[in-house]
Parts: sequence; structure tokens; C-alpha cells
Amino acid sequence: MNIKIQDINFSIKEELKAFVEKKVNKLGHFMSDLNDATVVLTVTKPESKENKKARITLEVPGPDLFSEKTADSFEEAVTKACEALEPQLARLKDQRSGK
Repeated sequence: MNIKIQDINFSIKEELKAFVEKKVNKLGHFMSDLNDATVVLTVTKPESKENKKARITLEVPGPDLFSEKTADSFEEAVTKACEALEPQLARLKDQRSGK
């Protein structure tokens, strides 16, 4: 799976990039035909808590899957966004298998 990571209003560090890639690659276990993933990391309102936003879009055959979460850290936001995509992937897999 090709993973494109965009950083908005900050510069991404290699550790965070590796974390994002690891988390998003785990979603590939749900479906073998995940084509591409786009992850957009944004800092919003730098003066407030929970100002790190992660938006993940998965390109799959048919409509794309999408999740967006905000948290205190990018790691937490990415984890929450991936957790929100898991049931979407499971439903799509069930629909394709005819359950």
C-alpha cells in the first residue's frame, strides 16, 4: 500500500512518520486490495489542548473510506482514526463476501 503523509502547520519528524506508516499498514490486514492511503496531519489552534488532527483516507475499490480524529498528540489522533476505520473495513469486507 502506498501511504502519502502531508504535514500542515508543522514539520513532521521521522519517528512520527514511521509511527503513522506502521499504524496505517496494519489496516492492510483487513483487506488485501487497499490501494493508497492519504494521511493529513494538522496543528489547529496552537494555544489549545487537543489541537492535533489526523485525517486518513483509504482508497479502495468503490467509495473511499475516511476518518478524522483530534487529540492531544498526533500518535493518539492517528491511533483513534485507524480504530475508526477498522469497523468500516470490516463492514466492506462483509459486504463483498455476501454476509
